[in-house]
Amino acid sequence: MSLTQTSFFCSSTNISLPKLSPQTNISVSLNIHDQNLKYSQRKESGKADVLYNGYSYFTSPCHPLELELPKYNQFDFDVGEDYNEGIGIVKFFAGKNIFLTGATGLLGKVLLEKILRSTEVGKIYLLIKAEDKESAFDRITKEIIDSDLFERLREMQGTSLEAFVQSTLIPVVGNICKPNLGMDPESSNMISRDVDVIIGSAAIATLNERYDLLLDANVIAPQRLMRFAKTCKNLKLFTHISTAFVNGRKEGIILEEPVMMGENKHKDISDNLSSIPRLDVSDEILMAFKSCNATTDYDRTKHLKKLGQERADLFGWHNTYHMTKAMGEMVLDEIREDIPLLIIRPSVIESVYKDPSPGWIQGNRMFDPMIISYGKGQLPAFLADPQVAMDIIPLDIVANAIIAAMAKHGAINKPQLNVYHVSSSALNPVTYSDFFEYLYEHFSATPLVEDVPVERIKLFDNFKDFFEHTQEQISRQSAQSISQCKAKAAYAKQLGKMYEFTGFFPATFHTGNTQKLLQEMSEEERLDFEVDVKKIDWRNYFQEIHIPGLRKHVINGTKISS
Repeated sequence: MSLTQTSFFCSSTNISLPKLSPQTNISVSLNIHDQNLKYSQRKESGKADVLYNGYSYFTSPCHPLELELPKYNQFDFDVGEDYNEGIGIVKFFAGKNIFLTGATGLLGKVLLEKILRSTEVGKIYLLIKAEDKESAFDRITKEIIDSDLFERLREMQGTSLEAFVQSTLIPVVGNICKPNLGMDPESSNMISRDVDVIIGSAAIATLNERYDLLLDANVIAPQRLMRFAKTCKNLKLFTHISTAFVNGRKEGIILEEPVMMGENKHKDISDNLSSIPRLDVSDEILMAFKSCNATTDYDRTKHLKKLGQERADLFGWHNTYHMTKAMGEMVLDEIREDIPLLIIRPSVIESVYKDPSPGWIQGNRMFDPMIISYGKGQLPAFLADPQVAMDIIPLDIVANAIIAAMAKHGAINKPQLNVYHVSSSALNPVTYSDFFEYLYEHFSATPLVEDVPVERIKLFDNFKDFFEHTQEQISRQSAQSISQCKAKAAYAKQLGKMYEFTGFFPATFHTGNTQKLLQEMSEEERLDFEVDVKKIDWRNYFQEIHIPGLRKHVINGTKISS
């Protein structure tokens, strides 16, 4: 059942139309570790129990592919083995100059903090959307350095913080959605002479934003950044932050492989090749541009959101965001020539697990609207299979994996394409049943709203039953007007639509390259740059770290109404 995603409205913008290179199939030689895995077959589970850990669940057969998904040991090496100096993370970053986009975003901010605090990096040029350099530096100070996330760095630097920031962080006025990234010639020339590593972290991550906006930020902007990279004199590595969900509707074990130009992601592609359309990036950009100009301001946003979802459905992605991130990867590989390219694909990113500030999060995002709504007693049901893994990954583990992979491949400095999944479902999955049990335990002990008890949630396998049950339960709440009940039921409906694809996701992301990275790290590097997802205690993470982090950084300790 295909459901249209929802998101917030955004102002219109003009989209540029760069000329893409001829679109041909590309054969990329990629070293995938441990493709021949030794599997131990999963026992058939049959139908889901009606009562499972105290929940009422739907009774229906599990997805047929679930029986084929193995519980396996991905790797035959001992990650406890000492590799002497390891990857050489600190050594690689010493004196290196970095150009970073997206530094004020969630992941970019954590990545920046870790590099500044844990390495002797040279200069970091930050592309900042601002009117002038003074305004850009003001944004860096207020949105980055003054953030709670940077408390440890501020303590480390003490009175020398201001001098450290001014000598290390170089604000560059620009915009990823403008020609030459919006940089003036002087800044552009300076960076092209100095930079060793480029990190593209800026993107629009709203699942179903307008098609033209997503294409501009997630497809055309990475192309601009890569074209700029090709002018850099001493560039050793181009790092692109993507998402594991570029793999679309594929099922089973998904390997760390590149997305080929023109490829689509229908799960049945091998059975029905003749009816599957080829994705043409230039055609999609032209279509969005024409649609933008052909509609009035009144209905432009609605039309372009609908168009994006229709195109995602056609080509085999869950939503427009995932498809445009995949298209961004296609374009980067198509035009990079001999630029070494590292693609990092996290799954669902949530708050910091350990370092530097457990529970730190920025904004109400990912699964957090679901958590807060449940804690407020406004989410009595949800759309999900209780046995499906949510594939959450903490921010600091993603940042550490990026840093370690950059050090490894930046030191090699070969024109290769390397792809890394950073996810938890293969090695340490947390299922929806466990997730909601952890939430129930937490909010039962420490309610989010006074005098509003939470009950164990009911999970459904179809939208009709889910919404009817939600409406009925919300309408029973005391002291609620009809309009309030309708608004709360509508919001629960929106959440169900938005996250439906994760609730029945029939795939596991292979993390062989990330685990190989862990193998190659020295013991000291493993401690300083933690990437081992098997060490995460999910009950502790949600109850003692993540939800308290939401209370502090998102809810801000304010009183919440039911």
